[in-house]
Amino acid sequence: MLNRIIWLIASSLIIISGVYFTLKFKFIQFKFIKMIKSLKVKNKNNETIKPFSSLMMVLAGRIGVGSIAGIAISIYYGGIGSIFWMWVSSILGASLTFLETTLGMIYQKKDDKNICKGGPSYYIKYGLNNKILGSIYAIIIIMSDIFGFISIQTNTITHSLTEIINIDEFLIGIIICILVLLIIFGGVRRIANFSTKMVPTMTILYLSVCLIIIVLNIEKIPNIFIEIIKSAFNFKSISGGILGSMIIGIQRGIFSSEAGIGTGAIASSATESLTNKEKISQGYTQMIGVYITTFLICTSTALVLLVSNVSVFNFSDLNGIEIIQIVFSKYLGNFGNYFIFIIIFLFSFTTILSSYYNAESSLKYFVDKPNKSIKILKISTLISIFMGAISSSNTIWNFIDLFVGLLAIINIYALIKLEDKVTELLNKN
Repeated sequence: MLNRIIWLIASSLIIISGVYFTLKFKFIQFKFIKMIKSLKVKNKNNETIKPFSSLMMVLAGRIGVGSIAGIAISIYYGGIGSIFWMWVSSILGASLTFLETTLGMIYQKKDDKNICKGGPSYYIKYGLNNKILGSIYAIIIIMSDIFGFISIQTNTITHSLTEIINIDEFLIGIIICILVLLIIFGGVRRIANFSTKMVPTMTILYLSVCLIIIVLNIEKIPNIFIEIIKSAFNFKSISGGILGSMIIGIQRGIFSSEAGIGTGAIASSATESLTNKEKISQGYTQMIGVYITTFLICTSTALVLLVSNVSVFNFSDLNGIEIIQIVFSKYLGNFGNYFIFIIIFLFSFTTILSSYYNAESSLKYFVDKPNKSIKILKISTLISIFMGAISSSNTIWNFIDLFVGLLAIINIYALIKLEDKVTELLNKN
């Protein structure tokens, strides 16, 4: 019940603020030429994380289980119409992404190792002069990323692998812990380097296989798009019809694209912006990530699911990946199970790293030199990874949805209060 109330508020804020900022900033999310040019803006500081690397870090967080398993859950609970509302929330949310990223650049700080940090906690504290609300946001980020986002990634890897072979969940948790350990103890630069190499490769690999399946069923695609739109406006039931479909679609869209909740601004703030042009260009760059996640990864997943005609599912503890594996196995045989496991492992692993970085950056909001605290955070991450392998999927998804809704409400409030700062910066360029 609490989840429903929070998401009714969050969904309303996302739609209303998305429309408002779209009009105020003259449909900024459709200025694709400026987005492409933003990738070419060179940062003058050779020591900082490069803009492309920060985009890959953000994408590493966005292209996780929400883009695959989350879409299956969206259709399972919200119906085919939820995909339409996912598109709407992402288009409107892209304008929010521009604002939160740009504000992250305006109010970014440096840590004790001269690495930039930022995000909603920082622009709430220094922009709104509201240290308490900034602290609340940072605490929710730490809780949701460590015990929610990271746990569901491990949970999905476990569900995917146990569908293929009989293996102990404890062993899976231990193996993932060791692999993550090797990366996160190398710091943010190692996370950025790993993401820069892995994200483009895994994205192209997944989209290529999806495209083959879609092309094989190309005659079904026009009717599927028609059904998506028709189902999105099903007024037969206020709770289970358009309203339920809308809220679930927005939930899954925001969980996948992270537009409006501010987490993308945390990773993008790792890039130092020395000029106003660099600050604005980061806003344009990060909007690309929203489109890649929603209209390439999520939509491809949805189309593959919908052309399969596999419509009868009954799961007591649904993660979402089980449905995906059934569908891919239909087209690829046993190889489909292994393919999805490899993709899920890569997507989930990079998301674990990105989520850890968000939590670490939020921890640095409280402590200037958090050496001991960082060690505790890393140990907590490993515990969460292990627990995610053996926990209930439904429990983790409910936990995530609750905190994502709260993050969206706090962040959108800050964006509305600080919009003039972005307007002022745009007028200077």
